This record gives sequence, C-alpha cells and structure tokens, in this order.
Amino acid sequence: MKLLVLSTGAHLYSTQRLVEAGHARGHTIEVIDHTKCEVLMQQSKPIIIYENQVLPSYDAVIPRIGASVTFYGAAVVRQFEMMKILTINESQAIVRSRDKLRSLQILSRAGVGIPKTAFSKHPKDKDVDQLIELVDGPPVIIKLLEGTQGMGVMLADSAQAAKSTIEAFSNLKAHILVQEFIKEAQGVDVRAFVVGSKVVAAMKRQGKKGEFRSNLHRGGMAVSVQLTEQETEQAVLAAQAMGLAIAGVDLLQSQRGPLILEVNSSPGLEGIEKTTQVNVAESIIAHIEACFENTGLKN
Repeated sequence: MKLLVLSTGAHLYSTQRLVEAGHARGHTIEVIDHTKCEVLMQQSKPIIIYENQVLPSYDAVIPRIGASVTFYGAAVVRQFEMMKILTINESQAIVRSRDKLRSLQILSRAGVGIPKTAFSKHPKDKDVDQLIELVDGPPVIIKLLEGTQGMGVMLADSAQAAKSTIEAFSNLKAHILVQEFIKEAQGVDVRAFVVGSKVVAAMKRQGKKGEFRSNLHRGGMAVSVQLTEQETEQAVLAAQAMGLAIAGVDLLQSQRGPLILEVNSSPGLEGIEKTTQVNVAESIIAHIEACFENTGLKN
C-alpha cells in the first residue's frame, strides 16, 4: 500500500515509528507537514497542493494532528476524505475529541463512566457554590477547556480556593469545567491505547510527589499494566463513541469502576511503547491493512 503520515515533524518519535512499521510490513510510506498543505475545492475534483505540487493519490492517511493546529489539520484531513482516501481517524472525530465539553457529553450519552463534571458560563459566587456541590466537592478539579497535556488543570482543596480560581478564570472570560476529585486514584491514571476494537497496550502513570497530574512530560512515571475486562470494554467504548479508530484513552480507577478522563485522537507512541515494549506502530499499520482489505480496494 501507499501510505501517508500527516505530521509537523518527520523526526518525531511517533512519526518515525509509523514509517519504520510501514516499511517493515512492505508498504511505501511518506510524511508531509499538513500545516504546509493548500487545499483547492472545485467541482468534482478536490486536490491538495504541497510544495507547489499536487499530491498524488494514497491508499490511506494517518493523521498526527497537534491540538494547536486542529482546525487547519482537520481541514486537510477532510480534503483527503473528499478525495475518497481512507483516513484512519476521520476529521470530524478529531475535531470532536479536541472539545473537552463536547467529548464528555458524547461519552455520557454513550453510557461511558466519567467523573461528575459541571459547566457554567462565567459563574458568579452563588453559582460557584452550586457547581462545587454538584460534583461532590471540595476538593474539585478545575479544567480549562483549551488546556492540553496537563496544562490548565488545577486542584482546589477548599471551597474558597475553588471560588478564587473560578473567579480568576471568569474575569479572563475563559471557559472551564469543574470536575469531581477521585481521591482513591491517588494521582494515578491509566492510558489505554486503542486500535480498532482492541486495547493493544496500557500503562499506569503516577504523578511525581506532590503532583496530582500524571502526565509523563511533567515528570510522572509509568509502568505496564494489564487492564480488567471492564476497563478494556470502557476504553474501547469511549474510542468508538468518539468515532476514533486510533485513540489514547485516559481513565481513572475508582471505587465505582473505570472513569474516562479524555480520549486523545493523536496519542504519542513513545511513552506507551517504551513502557510496555509493545510494537504499537505495527498494530496501527496492521489495522490499516485490515480496513483496506475490508473495503475491497486491494492494490
């Protein structure tokens, strides 16, 4: 097959691993920077231009779209879809996954376990008290809707701390979520890497001492973990509810079962592969092969 990875950096670990896995399985695979693409819409013939050349056709596209360029990246992915090219994660699913509020609403409707989460537009003092009560706090987690990789996520230990934080964000006209604090998680979460209808690898992440956020780039530690049947089911259900074939699903282990925090449409491969020793990149390429076979479009 002729595969294409959309990535802003061919040197990035995840991009390199996908290229290596593609070549190892006998495919041609290229990398282009989607932020440097131009799309041309015309009657019956959508095209994409890259470095002053019209891109040729591909069998499948693997989007690696960063959060900061979601709008433009999704537009490029959508153009490939208009050209009848298989995109392993579709543009609408990518956009959907980047909206924290919309994601939680979708997961809630799908019956996925999630932490209690409240949303209000610039709440006043009396509304803040109600928000805190709705999520069984304090303590509570306060999240900026636009935050990524653990940034814009704060723990408010008291009602006064929550009020002060919410008031500060309200003055900045920032949209926030107020979420219940899962004490029993003890600063630990689980990243499940979903490919198709399977969890191919999972790791448990522990925040560094004094840090409730477990993101690896913030100094957290990770170990390989075997998910329970319920955790596996919930991770796959979450990815499917978002419409993602490739997803990093973050969950907390709570007394009432797994609770999904976030579903990432461009999950990094470095942490999960190095921690679990699983060749996740190969699983992704194998899944694309299966999708391609199922369409009946054999090269």
